[in-house]
Amino acid sequence: MTESLVEVTDLTVEFPVGGPGEYVRAVDGVSFTLEAGRALGIVGESGSGKSTVAAALLDLHRGTGARVGGTVRVGGTDVAAASGARLRRLRGGTAAMVFQDPLSSLDPYQAIGDQIAEVHRIHADVSRRAARARAVEVLDRVGIPDAARRARARPHEFSGGMRQRALIAMALACDPRLLIADEPTTALDVTVQAQILDLLHELREERGLGLLLVTHDLGVAAESVDALLVLRGGSVVERGSVRAVLSTPAEPYTRALLAAVPRLDGPRVSRALPGPAPRTPAGLDAPGSAPGRGAVSRGSTPDPAPRSPEGLDSVPVVEAFSVRREFGRGKRRVVAVGGVSLAVHAGETLGIVGESGSGKSTLGRMLVGLLAPASGQVRHDGVEVTGVAAGAQMVFQDPVSSLNPRRSVGESIADPLRAAGERDAAAIRARVEELLLRVGLEAAHHDRYPHEFSGGQRQRVGIARALAPRPRLIVCDEPVSALDVTTQAQVVALLAELQRELGIALVFIAHDLAVVRQVSDRVAVMRAGEIVEQGPVDEVYDRPAHAYTRQLLAAVPAPDPEPAARRRSERKAVHA
Repeated sequence: MTESLVEVTDLTVEFPVGGPGEYVRAVDGVSFTLEAGRALGIVGESGSGKSTVAAALLDLHRGTGARVGGTVRVGGTDVAAASGARLRRLRGGTAAMVFQDPLSSLDPYQAIGDQIAEVHRIHADVSRRAARARAVEVLDRVGIPDAARRARARPHEFSGGMRQRALIAMALACDPRLLIADEPTTALDVTVQAQILDLLHELREERGLGLLLVTHDLGVAAESVDALLVLRGGSVVERGSVRAVLSTPAEPYTRALLAAVPRLDGPRVSRALPGPAPRTPAGLDAPGSAPGRGAVSRGSTPDPAPRSPEGLDSVPVVEAFSVRREFGRGKRRVVAVGGVSLAVHAGETLGIVGESGSGKSTLGRMLVGLLAPASGQVRHDGVEVTGVAAGAQMVFQDPVSSLNPRRSVGESIADPLRAAGERDAAAIRARVEELLLRVGLEAAHHDRYPHEFSGGQRQRVGIARALAPRPRLIVCDEPVSALDVTTQAQVVALLAELQRELGIALVFIAHDLAVVRQVSDRVAVMRAGEIVEQGPVDEVYDRPAHAYTRQLLAAVPAPDPEPAARRRSERKAVHA
């Protein structure tokens, strides 16, 4: 009988909390095996123990104070009993890991290509030149355009999705037998996500690569794995083939996870305000001008402006007029946003979708004043603004880099209140604890630090901080990308509730088109810094006029294994 690539028996992991000798059990009696060339998915809500199990395969809990029980064998090696030297050979050589957060995994001062080359040289006796060539090869394979040039760039010069692709390239540099992927497509748009999933599938077929995939996206799991483990509270509640678990789940918890998955054809949250949504022609240069080059807009005449919560006509909360922003100089100059115009009214949600690097985040930063447009105007309530706009807040894509690790989350949430002039310590704490409860955390979490939270919990802290000063505009840059499906549904419902109560204008930037449909009144589709199509969300999704929009919609994964397999075969036929 062939030895399993991974054998886990009765794994338990406990972390120290409180006083000496006090521990909390994060993983409780988990067992599974994984054969070479096969893929196992681990799914569950944030805090269910998924990432803790994945880290145990490389003994990453060693030296942290955690207590690990049971047996973990990878490639025939008992990782708990392995020497430091043996463990270093195992990590990267036999098994490699792609972590959830690219910014905390990449050296900000070193070129991406040099970091990948360094990993390759640690495990292979090759020259610097050969290692650099390998770095370019794997960057090209994971879909980084112009890989030879981009290999010389540093992490801050990459978009969030491109940084995640670079991490996957680093993991593949040494041709490992096992790839442990902790939310590897969290920051990727749907088309690149499809490319990465296809790549992982090809590596399994060609090289017998084993894959352990940790994900909260059941659609990704459906396209990527053969079997599933469903975790809840550190324990396995259901296991089986991906088809059986997703098609006929036996456990109520699994059924609840599936019910919470947003679908392109699923129900949407109720609109905050009645009446038709306004139409802003894509590529509008100024009020009353014609649509921009190549853009598709809906309708022949503008719809009436939406009503404010008091029922009065209102000017848009935020407007952009032909805003443009470039980065770099000379031959390295990149047009991030090239003449985009849009408007968002009180109580309205505008979804912005597009591939990584399409300019979505740059546009969002200009709307709140974190970036100044090189040309064009941004107006709030009809008045042109420069600098950070009063009454505007932003929820960032990466919660780790936007929270101070040395301050409690309560202090971080309180910062906007103090900046607005609030000095009553008791009132500030009460407001912070109220916000923690509203985003699904606990008031007692006020004095905890970011490292004590899961990725999804940290994102909820970021949302609470944005809500603190009661803004009129919130720009959400991938606000639910790190959240499991049930928490995602809670946050979406929370944003809808806040709109109904306060008439907040939302700009919802995301690569998850199903979530965007669920939350948005209108949607704008961006490509290469321009809006190529925009209009009411139902019209754009049900009858996309632009080929690029159709391409994005076709790449959206759904938690149905058979359609997922058909889509992979169709993509393979197209590229053959």
